[in-house]
Amino acid sequence: MGDVAGLNVGYGSHDDPAAIDENRRRAIVAIKPGAELVTVHQVHSPDAVYADACWPLAGRPHADAMVTDRPGLLLGVLTADCAPVLLADAEAGVVGAGHAGWRGAFGGVTDSAVSAMERLGAKRERIAAAVGPCIAQMSYEVDEQFRDRFLAADPENERFFVTPGRAKPHFDLAGYVRDRLERVGVGSVESLMLDTYSGPERFFSFRRATHRGAGDYGRQLSAIALP
Repeated sequence: MGDVAGLNVGYGSHDDPAAIDENRRRAIVAIKPGAELVTVHQVHSPDAVYADACWPLAGRPHADAMVTDRPGLLLGVLTADCAPVLLADAEAGVVGAGHAGWRGAFGGVTDSAVSAMERLGAKRERIAAAVGPCIAQMSYEVDEQFRDRFLAADPENERFFVTPGRAKPHFDLAGYVRDRLERVGVGSVESLMLDTYSGPERFFSFRRATHRGAGDYGRQLSAIALP
């Protein structure tokens, strides 16, 4: 109810844990009935880990991407403006899931996920990736220091910023994540181009909640599993 009304799956919110448990159960049934949902303690890092079993909630590794070759596991990332990234090499039987906020994306979390998949036998040119709902460029106002960080790393990153008649730049997170995936040679990348900030009827958004002065916000789940 209230600020977290809907299919909130984030234990980091102040929602009723029983409601979160039920929402996670529904997600598993909708995507892969009988699977175990695997999540990490997301910390906006570039780190990817291998999942061979479901970790207890209190024992989850601190990381922002997971990969697996185990069919019974459902890899899930939680977002509320950051970009969820799902990856699969169907031929190798390897999947991955990443949480790419600007810090993790800038640090190379998608690069790490691809490398971790390769260690399991995947080939990057066979990997199909999808960038899910995240905050869109026109909703993502940043400051000059933010932009300068990206330009110092690569002047070509200028193309991910626009100033549409406003005083501050706006950052294209989905475009940047897609570019990082393409640069490391991922075979195909699709972006859903769905804005979490401007879609309150469909998505939770940390920034929208902050702008509204809400005391809490929910998280949505993006998940992938082997057949």
